[in-house]
Amino acid sequence: VQLQAFGGGLVQAGGSLRLSCAASGRTFSSYIMGWFRQAPGKEREFVAATSWSGGSTYYQDSVKGRFTISRDNAKNTVYLQMNSLKPEDTAVYYCAADAGRWPSFATDNYDYWGQGTQVTVSS
Repeated sequence: VQLQAFGGGLVQAGGSLRLSCAASGRTFSSYIMGWFRQAPGKEREFVAATSWSGGSTYYQDSVKGRFTISRDNAKNTVYLQMNSLKPEDTAVYYCAADAGRWPSFATDNYDYWGQGTQVTVSS
């Protein structure tokens, strides 16, 4: 499966952004979908994941209550709604697909990756 993330940009602290990730192929609903991020000089980290139907979600503690992951299997798209953004949310955000078990939050579990989209939050 090929993934393409978009929707990043520059936003002030407290603002919102919605990231989208479009997937190619007809097996999108068979993948767990996740969002990860990587800030300069830091390792890539898990942000959020959604199960195959979207019925279950999982978040990193620092984004709970602020970010919402969702998916539309009819459109082969996964979203990340980011509210109350903070400067520490600044990073390149990646979407990824995992053909394995739920829950899945380890980088090594994910089989396919998008190209990343930059999110910059100014203070």
